[in-house]
Amino acid sequence: QVQLEESGGGLVQAGGSLRLSCVASGRTFSSYSMGWFRQAPGKEREFVAAITLSAGITNYANAVTGRFTISRDNAKNTVYLQMNSLEPEDTAIYYCARSEVMSRGPLAYTAWGQGTQVTVSS
Repeated sequence: QVQLEESGGGLVQAGGSLRLSCVASGRTFSSYSMGWFRQAPGKEREFVAAITLSAGITNYANAVTGRFTISRDNAKNTVYLQMNSLEPEDTAIYYCARSEVMSRGPLAYTAWGQGTQVTVSS
């Protein structure tokens, strides 16, 4: 079993930045992939970014490419999401999740955190 805990959310003005963190505890293995998803009110959960913990290969949703950066620190069992040039459309609850494969689909992820709220004001 692995537990995931997100932090770093908050309220920021459009154009600002936030860095989200996701700390994994329990059974952690460097062979997994980690992903960030978000869900806005009334919308489905959507893929944001993912990274393989071993090689650091990354994948991004088109909506965040060039603005968000996913990274990991395996020694700290932590994955980060640096979010720059934030827009009101980025407002959502952000979740980190773990998968055995790199995937954009939420069904591939078997462990999820509780989420952290990100609110971007215009």
